[in-house]
Amino acid sequence: MAKFAANLSMLFTEVDFLDRFKEAGDAGFKGVEYLFPYDFDASEIKKRLDDNGLEQVLFNLPAGDWGGGERGIGCHPDRVDEFREGVDKAIEYAKVLGNTQVNCLAGIQPEGVSDEEARKTLVDNLRFAADKLKAEGILLIAEPINTRDIPGFFLNRTEQAIALFDEVGSDNLELQYDIYHMQIMEGDIAPTIEKHLGRIAHVQLADNPGRHEPGTGELNYPFLFAHLDGLGYSGWIGCEYKPKAGTKEGLGWLKDAR
Repeated sequence: MAKFAANLSMLFTEVDFLDRFKEAGDAGFKGVEYLFPYDFDASEIKKRLDDNGLEQVLFNLPAGDWGGGERGIGCHPDRVDEFREGVDKAIEYAKVLGNTQVNCLAGIQPEGVSDEEARKTLVDNLRFAADKLKAEGILLIAEPINTRDIPGFFLNRTEQAIALFDEVGSDNLELQYDIYHMQIMEGDIAPTIEKHLGRIAHVQLADNPGRHEPGTGELNYPFLFAHLDGLGYSGWIGCEYKPKAGTKEGLGWLKDAR
């Protein structure tokens, strides 16, 4: 049976961030994820989790100036010290919130930085983060993201990610597989999940086109949910989509999936 986590950066945005935990719990979610916790006190977030019977599933390492358009700094050669400081910050939050995995956003390849240099930087950063997180019992994951929504994003295909992870050579680094992003970049979702299931620690969803809830686009989510169950996937599925009308109004798919 699939476990669905509400992505509070995209769902229940009708209310303030800290109030979204109650909305998620009331809607029947048992887990939550979001982009970043760092603008809030970790103890306050932990209280919202506990008050609403929620598990903290995932958040991202600090990713640079998000408001300014940065989408991660993992492949930025001139930001290595900042990246490493961000790993320490993520560990501090994860230990309070109780989540056992964090995601690294590779980032947009900087202008003037070669593919080789960007790759080497990302490999070195992932190796550092994987080792540091392992010592704290926290899994590092990383995700390919489509280059239509984020032009120039360095990590953008499944096989590219797997090859890069093999180069990192850590047993504490796994794949975050986002169905929406990979439908845009490569399609062939079901066979890809099956091929790489042993490397996938977290799945995210949205339909395409539009990045709305399941059932609004071309993806056959009932089939994909059954496929994941049949393969024995036991991780979380993060609901990282933009509700088409409103969060509550668009949750019919979740009732059907359960």
